[in-house]
Amino acid sequence: MSSARMSAEERREIVIRAALVEFARGGFNGTSTAAIARRSGVSQPYLFQLFPDKKALFLAAADRCFRTIRTALEEAMDGLTGPEAMKAAEQAWRGLVSSRDLLMMQLQVYVASVGAEDGTGSAIASEIAEFVRPLWRGLWKLVQERTGSSDAEVTHVFGIGMLINVLVAIGIPLQDHCWASITLDAPLD
Repeated sequence: MSSARMSAEERREIVIRAALVEFARGGFNGTSTAAIARRSGVSQPYLFQLFPDKKALFLAAADRCFRTIRTALEEAMDGLTGPEAMKAAEQAWRGLVSSRDLLMMQLQVYVASVGAEDGTGSAIASEIAEFVRPLWRGLWKLVQERTGSSDAEVTHVFGIGMLINVLVAIGIPLQDHCWASITLDAPLD
């Protein structure tokens, strides 16, 4: 019985998934390409045939992270507009809680970008921030266009998303009482 060989694209996909998990847990600086290679079942030299360097691998994982969030939002809001779409966006963010690594990766992207705006960060921090800004703006624009909401309303739903990320990061379980009060129905003052 012969097994089919994986294409480079299939292996690339496995490496991106492994990188997302490893970077989510260790951040850009705390994650080695050797750990990603081990998790993905490829050699480190082969990993560098797929990605020219660690930064390119991190950016691929960041892209996957934000595109996964975007897909969840798009699917949740499909066919909806206005307040119904906004409520669906909130629910989509809550649904993302099932992937702790996805939410942690999002936070790691922000950490890796620290200092990009004021020049105190590294050149890599600036490149990561520059790469991620349009992905973030795309999420914002998607929600605003689908819902017809004001900036304040979109800020509210993204604020809920960020709060959920923080609660996941510090290990507060979904069943905890504080989650019950996280809602779009709270007044915007």
